[in-house]
Amino acid sequence: MKVKAKKIGVLGGIGPEATGNFYLKLITRLQEEGLIKSNQDFPQIFINSIPAPELIFDNISGEDLLPYVQGLKELDKLNPDFIVMVCNTIHLFYDRLQKEVNTPIINLKQELKDSLTKRGIDSVFIIATPNCIKQGLYRFNGLKIFEPNDKEMNKLTDAIFNFNKGLNKQAQVKLVKSICQKYLNKGAKTVILGCTEFAVMLGNETFPKINTIDVLVEAVVEVIPKHFYNH
Repeated sequence: MKVKAKKIGVLGGIGPEATGNFYLKLITRLQEEGLIKSNQDFPQIFINSIPAPELIFDNISGEDLLPYVQGLKELDKLNPDFIVMVCNTIHLFYDRLQKEVNTPIINLKQELKDSLTKRGIDSVFIIATPNCIKQGLYRFNGLKIFEPNDKEMNKLTDAIFNFNKGLNKQAQVKLVKSICQKYLNKGAKTVILGCTEFAVMLGNETFPKINTIDVLVEAVVEVIPKHFYNH
């Protein structure tokens, strides 16, 4: 027997394409899981796409986080069952942001760690924003980490900005893919696409990778049957 569908909050806009990508992937996965028999079976999803400042570098002030706090509070007022933040870098501030709202926020860092453990992956190359790399968001114990050098990091950062602006997207894909392949050749078992722009950029590429948008989607799919349906 179907119970009343519950609500999902999505903090997006960081960037907008990644938010749209997450939404479409989530709908597809719900269909693949056989949870959708009619249009009424889809959960109610509130997407708050915010025009917030970049958090790419490490000179983040409390003022920079205010739009994110406000965006979460706007979702919180809608009483969703949980919130998803479609951005990797914002998870550097996960604990601080969770304290601002009553609604539980899915913890991407923990979900990624669990995913790596389940897959038995012991070495990774991480591409992410400079802030994520510097603060070691995904440096888990027992995991051999490859990270871009300074020159590569500058190129990757430019690729994020250019992709968001819609500038020569194929060139950005080619550049980032070549850097990833270098570290796969050095012994990394897979690449963590630790920025949602990279997840969109390289989502259709075939080299070994973990797409953090997919990790968020799977976290939601795991929760939805428990909350939405009685079979």
